[in-house]
Amino acid sequence: MQNTTTISMRRHTAAVTLALAMLLALTMASSVFAGGGKSKKKQADASTQQQARPKVQIDPSKLVWPSPPSIPRVRYLNYYAGMKFDYTAQPKAKKKNWMDRLAGTKSANETFNVKDFPFQLLGPYGIAIDSEGLVYVADQKVGAVFIFNTATRDVQLIRNGYEAHFGLVNGLAIDDDDRLFVSDGKMHRVLIFDSKHQVTGQITEGLVDPVGLAIDTENRFLYVVDTQQDQVLVYDADSLKLLRRIGTGGKNHWLTTPGDFGAPSNVAVDKEGNVYVTDTMNNRVEIFDADGNFLSLFGKHGDGPGYLARPKGIAVDCDGHIWVADEYQDRVQVFDREGQLLTYLGGHGHYPGQFEALTGIAIDKQNRVFTTEQYPGRMQMFRYVTDTEAEVQKTQRETEALKARPAAQPQKAVPADAEPATQKGGEQTKEHSSVVPQAAREFWQHADRQHEEGYGRLVDSRLLEAK
Repeated sequence: MQNTTTISMRRHTAAVTLALAMLLALTMASSVFAGGGKSKKKQADASTQQQARPKVQIDPSKLVWPSPPSIPRVRYLNYYAGMKFDYTAQPKAKKKNWMDRLAGTKSANETFNVKDFPFQLLGPYGIAIDSEGLVYVADQKVGAVFIFNTATRDVQLIRNGYEAHFGLVNGLAIDDDDRLFVSDGKMHRVLIFDSKHQVTGQITEGLVDPVGLAIDTENRFLYVVDTQQDQVLVYDADSLKLLRRIGTGGKNHWLTTPGDFGAPSNVAVDKEGNVYVTDTMNNRVEIFDADGNFLSLFGKHGDGPGYLARPKGIAVDCDGHIWVADEYQDRVQVFDREGQLLTYLGGHGHYPGQFEALTGIAIDKQNRVFTTEQYPGRMQMFRYVTDTEAEVQKTQRETEALKARPAAQPQKAVPADAEPATQKGGEQTKEHSSVVPQAAREFWQHADRQHEEGYGRLVDSRLLEAK
């Protein structure tokens, strides 16, 4: 009997111990799940707060240079990086059988079709614009000329190995017949395409390393910058015959005398036929007339506004201002003929209006300004506000300022024999009738001076430095 009782007590104790263990396990599990729920709730709250936090928004349509209150002379428009991507879902590939897998054959969906590949800009340099407003960009790394429709963002290609044979493309130029000239440093030539992008000829005479190109459509000259020869070669744009050379060659980039070059990069022509060359190693711009005679130069080496550090691209706008693309400073600077800095834009970065390895620049007849840079490969588009347009804006602002001025209060006539007004206590009252209009006149005269200094000019005086 005693043994039976002992066994029962032992069983009861074991059952109680098991129940306590189960209760403890349940308590720990509930605390863990409760803690996990709190953790998830905290994460959800943090995610909600992060989503609710305002994000920095950039409105590129409001980017202008110089900044307000000055009248803007350059407006940001857009950027282009390459061909469009097709995001439509592709049909599911058919599973290959074991024999195809063993043989290593590829299905039709796995076969690379170069015609359908959306090429992107990787190393863009030269720029040119045709009569229809299509923008051509030479890309060395892709080995092709991209043709952008800026309105639809459609892109065509003139590719190495398909429509042409390229080695190392660099500069571009288009004449008034939409003939395209493409410089190729590796092949030591300039290829010529017709308006349908078919090769019609080439120039090889006298060329070693052709880079920048420009065409004088009035005088029918084709200018080709040869970096290795430190010269600009001038050809007849119709017969393609070499006419003359500008600069002394064979000095291995050491010449600094006016009229000579140290590894020149690009060339531009203005309406009068004057020629502008970026003398890259000498950090300056040299100017020649249509006969190749040296006229003047400007530029000093430095890293501040108004100075140059390896200038590459160059262009001239309709008002005769000279736009220089500076590779080291990643800055576009605008000068007059005397080399006075008018304004600038850019700086290192990937945001709109910033650059990384800036190289090319071109301006079309619609006053659109295009730039190319290497990292990332892209082309940016701006709008130049001409002198005439800026003058109109200046006149409008002056008219609005005149309307906003307070009307002058008429003064009451005071008799000559009238006694001066007195306050309580017998003190004479101070006269204000003549002081207030005088202060108003001085204020508006000062505002007029600020208006003349800040508006209506391409130059922004806050950006100038003493040279």
